[in-house]
Amino acid sequence: LSLAAIEVQSMRVDCKVASRFAHTVMTTKALNTANASQEVFFEVDLPKTAFITNFSMLIEGRIYVSEVKEKEQARQQYESAVSSGLTAGLVKASGRNMETFSVSVNIAPQSRITFTLTYEELLQRRLGSYEIMIGVRPKQLVQNFEIVVDIYEPNGIAFVDVNGTFITNELLPLVKKTVTDKKAHVYFSPTLDQQKTCSDCEETLVDGDLFIRYDVNHPQDIGEIQIINGYFVHFFAPDDLPQMPKNVVFVIDRSGSMEGEKMKQTREALMTILSELHEDDYFGLVTFDDTIEPWRPFLSKATPENVTEAKEFVKTIEARHMTDINKGLLFAVDMLTTEKSHSFPDMSMIILLTDGRPSSGQRDLSKIQENVQNAINGSMSLFCLGFGYDVDYSLLDTLAKQNDGLARRVYEASDAALQLQGFYDEVATPLLLEVNLNYPGNAVIDLTQSHFRQFFKGSEIVVAGRLQELETNTFQTEVSKFGIRLMVSTKEILVSERGKQAKFSWTNNKTLEGLKNSVKFLIILHKIWKMHQYHQDYLGFYTLDSHLFSSNVHGLLGQFYHGVNFEVSDLFPGKDPDKQDANMFVKGNELTVTRGWKRDFRQDVKNGEEVPCWFIHNNGTGLLDGVHTDYIVSGLFKTI
Repeated sequence: LSLAAIEVQSMRVDCKVASRFAHTVMTTKALNTANASQEVFFEVDLPKTAFITNFSMLIEGRIYVSEVKEKEQARQQYESAVSSGLTAGLVKASGRNMETFSVSVNIAPQSRITFTLTYEELLQRRLGSYEIMIGVRPKQLVQNFEIVVDIYEPNGIAFVDVNGTFITNELLPLVKKTVTDKKAHVYFSPTLDQQKTCSDCEETLVDGDLFIRYDVNHPQDIGEIQIINGYFVHFFAPDDLPQMPKNVVFVIDRSGSMEGEKMKQTREALMTILSELHEDDYFGLVTFDDTIEPWRPFLSKATPENVTEAKEFVKTIEARHMTDINKGLLFAVDMLTTEKSHSFPDMSMIILLTDGRPSSGQRDLSKIQENVQNAINGSMSLFCLGFGYDVDYSLLDTLAKQNDGLARRVYEASDAALQLQGFYDEVATPLLLEVNLNYPGNAVIDLTQSHFRQFFKGSEIVVAGRLQELETNTFQTEVSKFGIRLMVSTKEILVSERGKQAKFSWTNNKTLEGLKNSVKFLIILHKIWKMHQYHQDYLGFYTLDSHLFSSNVHGLLGQFYHGVNFEVSDLFPGKDPDKQDANMFVKGNELTVTRGWKRDFRQDVKNGEEVPCWFIHNNGTGLLDGVHTDYIVSGLFKTI
């Protein structure tokens, strides 16, 4: 290909994003200035999570439209077409986050050709933002060059940042960005002179990737639901929840192939990651080659003293012999299960870092997958990091997916340590465990995944489905955490989890696992003498640690969990000669309240403790926000 003979006359990238879904059209026009036919190569870098929906070529007034195929089928047909001298294009991996689409075609002398490529992508939220990545590498100066990005988010845009690998100080002022409440516009169109690397040069500065990162305003209750043409999508990203402590074991490959720069970068990353552990976390370090060497054979709390000792151990890790992934993972699982007690967090994870494939111990890949899955048995998540290109990435990907985690490739480069730290940052802050998004069974069909083992700060859960009735504009949604539901009545106690249900009477003595380190309640069955004229057993509901509730809690009880400012006057005789009243000044209201006593059973479950209190009349009018009927719902776990 002669760059002098093929002149790129224009290049335009038009990206439109609506509700996290990006639709990008790249149009390139080229002219063969030579007096002979020339082979033109058209190459475009695409995000790995994008998919091509259309590719066409306009040659001498005639449009040629491609047929998009599944990858493996496309590869076979591509090889067959090329060997037959036909025009075909293929997508291949080209780097960390990109894939390259390439096609070549012969064009006649002095002829023009227009390439139009369309690809789409559902943007994923990571570390608190969505990222639009546009690869632009024209390889020459372009007379008319444009990048246009328009973003529309119904819930409002929180921020927009623009940068690029090729954006120099000279090009930076040319990036035009405007942001309003729900819309953002980014425009970049350098002239020929502005594209040049120097005033007398013919090389272009425009050679790299443009990044646009943004976030939206996320509702902090059940999330955002959008309904269009009988389909719905539910975005759930509550970032204001308190961080959950976690148990984490780092399983580090120290086989011979990790020698040199890989091991140095691994140690460097671990030093930073250990510094970022929360003091309520518990952690462990397991190194393996064909033998296992843990820092300690048990979990340790992330106190400053323990973290310092762990760092000293990390400094001693050296590459040695073969690779026994099976043994390393099973040792970590055993550490997390046998050492577990009520003082440990609910959230457990293993982070595996390896650069190779099994070469010692169990080498059968399917057997390794079976062993690990049986050992974990749904009790923790496994995250796998594959270092370099020799790693068996398909093994790691399967291991992670089978055990509620994900796999990532770490590329051998000077920033490998930063890649490791970046991945850890994504999973470092769990906010929820066992999240279920529930929808009315008679209203929703064709539902995507709606149960998620964990939710991490800065990420987002997305569920989509089809509605039974096309005219539906709204429907009820429930979000339940921990996956455990208690239904308590004066007759019995029902415990349900993921469709399974158990029934207990008040005489049973049972312990429910899985609710430790969360908000605690005390429910007491108060039995009334059967001969009493107003005989009716009732339930007492007592909150033991209301300070752990979010400040957004605002139910009938929740509105008082963070305190209410009030003043009370001196006592005076009330309507009941045996009780005294007072004036209470609260929320701008003056209420007549009555002095009384109630039993508090939080400390003494059997007898209770007499505590003074104020009785509010007229169904709490003047004290409650709104009126008491505002807090009546159709069911215990309903919101309306």
